Amino acid sequence: MEIETTALLADFDHVRKLAMQSLFQSLDKFSEGTVIVDRNARVVWINKDYAARFGFDDPAAVIGLDCESVIPNSMMREVVKGGEPILLDILETDRDPIVVTRLPIKDDNGETIGAVGFVLFNELKGLSPLFSQYARLRAELISTRQSLAQVRRAKYSFSSLIGTSAASLEVKRQARRAARLASPVLLLGETGTGKELLAHAIHGASGRADGPLVTVNVAAIPDTLLELEFFGAEAGAYTGADRKGRIGKFELAQGGTLFLDEIGDMPLALQGKLLRVLQEQEFEPLGSNRIVHTDVRIIAATSADLPALVAQGRFRADLYYRINVLTIRVPPLRERLADIEAMAYAILDKLSVESGAVHLELDRDALAVLCAYSWPGNVRELRNTLERAVLLSENERIDARSLARFIGDGRGHRAEDEARDMAHDRRDTPLAASPDRAGVQQYEEAMHDFERRFLTDALRAAGGHVTKAAAQIGMARATLYRRIVALGIEV
Repeated sequence: MEIETTALLADFDHVRKLAMQSLFQSLDKFSEGTVIVDRNARVVWINKDYAARFGFDDPAAVIGLDCESVIPNSMMREVVKGGEPILLDILETDRDPIVVTRLPIKDDNGETIGAVGFVLFNELKGLSPLFSQYARLRAELISTRQSLAQVRRAKYSFSSLIGTSAASLEVKRQARRAARLASPVLLLGETGTGKELLAHAIHGASGRADGPLVTVNVAAIPDTLLELEFFGAEAGAYTGADRKGRIGKFELAQGGTLFLDEIGDMPLALQGKLLRVLQEQEFEPLGSNRIVHTDVRIIAATSADLPALVAQGRFRADLYYRINVLTIRVPPLRERLADIEAMAYAILDKLSVESGAVHLELDRDALAVLCAYSWPGNVRELRNTLERAVLLSENERIDARSLARFIGDGRGHRAEDEARDMAHDRRDTPLAASPDRAGVQQYEEAMHDFERRFLTDALRAAGGHVTKAAAQIGMARATLYRRIVALGIEV
């Protein structure tokens, strides 16, 4: 009985080997291509048709070559390394794509000693519905990746930073220096001064420009979601979590820059976790034991007074010292009034392109009003004002009257407010005072008359050029603009 069992097993083994040999011969016969590689993924055999497909007239010429140098995009090496088959795959070639299968070759001890690959379908006509869907999904994937890459590139460069004032030039100098370094950057400035634009410019001029630029507006995200936004989560990490998990911004910014806007609004609990990531350069997504190593540069920005927040215990001192390495203060618009003319025209040019409207010009009196205003909303308010003026303008020029309804005469009084104030003054003036003061000029009024004549004469002598007149009388140009508007002088 034992002899019969041994003979039967030997027969089974013989039949199995014959079946494998027959299967190989059948696949080789009907397949358009067959290739065998050794344990180092070097070609040990390839049939003539398959070699010819990749430009080799003689199959013997490729023996001993790495499979990738013969078959671009080959996955035979992965099969050899992993010891697992790839039963169905689409191989992209210079010609049409082909459907292939790849199987590991193992010895009697189960060790992978090579792999064999077959072309199952050389023409995809029979698989046209499946391949059409594959081609569509592949095209959508490529398009989505390109769109994401475009979104995560720097939108602005240093040429986008408009202004030649001393303050603006100093900001550009510091930012260019920051772009050459790898340390964290802290941008300080009021809301609307252009901190995000500056962050884009620094990233775009840095060695990480080819990597992604990912932005997190800390103030715009609820505290409960910030940790998820930063570090992501594994599938099922919490109730309602995405079945596929979620990738955090740190992981998305890998190899690039992470811009943390309004970092002063970050909750204390998250500040400690952020500090650890910056120091250890690693983190764990929510609900995971997976450690993600980070290669990210931090650019932070805030309109808050961080030292004051540190003193109040609302911002961690150690995190402040960690991000406060290269500090750039972005000055408010009122400190760089010399840039307003260039900025205004750049904004008008962009508005005309966006709306398709004719290009509008600024009258001198309108420019004087713009320069006399304090701009609490900074560049963002300037754009808003000009956009509204463009929408309501009935001709190709914007004058002071067009701006008065938005920023008044430059002193913060809108036209309608000033008219109301004048009416109120007339009502409140005692009637008895009028006869007594009739014909008597008050000191303040006399000084205004003198100043008006003095500045008018200076402007006339300078041919109407405000800059030239300011230089001749020893007055700052911005100050002269303010007095022109305040005194109602026509330029």
